[in-house]
Amino acid sequence: MDTQENSAAPLKPFDMNQPMNSQTAKTTSPLKRWGPVALIVAILAGGYMAGLNEYFSLDFITANRDKLMGFVEGNFALALVAYFLIYTTAVAVSFPGASLITIISGFLFGWFVAGLVTIFAATTGASIIFLAARTSFGELLKEKAGKRIAKISEGFRKDAFQYLLTLRLAPIFPFWIINLAPALCGMKLGPYVVATFIGIIPGTFAYAYLGQGLGTTIDGDGSIITPTLVAALAILALVSTIPILVKRLKKNKT
Repeated sequence: MDTQENSAAPLKPFDMNQPMNSQTAKTTSPLKRWGPVALIVAILAGGYMAGLNEYFSLDFITANRDKLMGFVEGNFALALVAYFLIYTTAVAVSFPGASLITIISGFLFGWFVAGLVTIFAATTGASIIFLAARTSFGELLKEKAGKRIAKISEGFRKDAFQYLLTLRLAPIFPFWIINLAPALCGMKLGPYVVATFIGIIPGTFAYAYLGQGLGTTIDGDGSIITPTLVAALAILALVSTIPILVKRLKKNKT
C-alpha cells in the first residue's frame, strides 16, 4: 500500500454549504443511503436502553472484579473476541468513553494484550464509521459537527496522511470527530486506515498500562497514586509531545 501516493493527492476544497456526494446520493437506493445511519442509531439507542453504559465504569469493574477475572481466566480467547466486538461496535457508533473501556481492558487482560487488541478494534470501528460517513449519513454529521470539522479541513487538504497521523497521536478533537472528518474532507480509505492504526498505538498502550495498575490500587491501601499510574501518565505526557517533535522535524527538513 503506497500511503505517500494516496495522501499526496489533493483533496477537494471542503465547503460546508455544498452537499457531499450529491450526484451519488441521487442514484443510490434509500436503503444504502440511510441504512448505515439507521443501524448506528438503533445500536446506540439499544445500548443505552439496555443500560450497557453502566457496565463501562470503574465502579462496576471494581464491584465485580472477581467474577470478571474468573471469566477471563477460564475463557480467555472468548473474552478477547467479545471485547474486540464490543470495542469495534462502540467506536463504530461513536459510543462515548473509549478511553475508559481501554483502561478496563488493561485491567482484565494486561496492558500488552489489551493494547494490541484495542488497536485493531479501534481501527476497524473507525473504518466502519468512515465508510458510513460517505453515505447520506455524512450530511447529518456535517450539520452536527460542521464548525469543528471546518476548522481542521485545511490540514487535510494540505497533507491528509500526516495531518491525521498527528491528530491521532495527540487528539485535541473528540475521537468521533477525527473518525469522521477525513471522510467528509475526501480522504481515501487506505491512508486513513494506516494513519489511524499507527497514530493510536502510543496512547492506546498508555491507557491499557494505566488499566493494568488498577489491580494494584484495588488490592492495596486505596491509594490512587501508584508507580504504575505515574508511569502511565508520564507515557501519556510523552505521547502528547510527539506531534510537536514531528512538526519541528518537518520544519528542519524544509
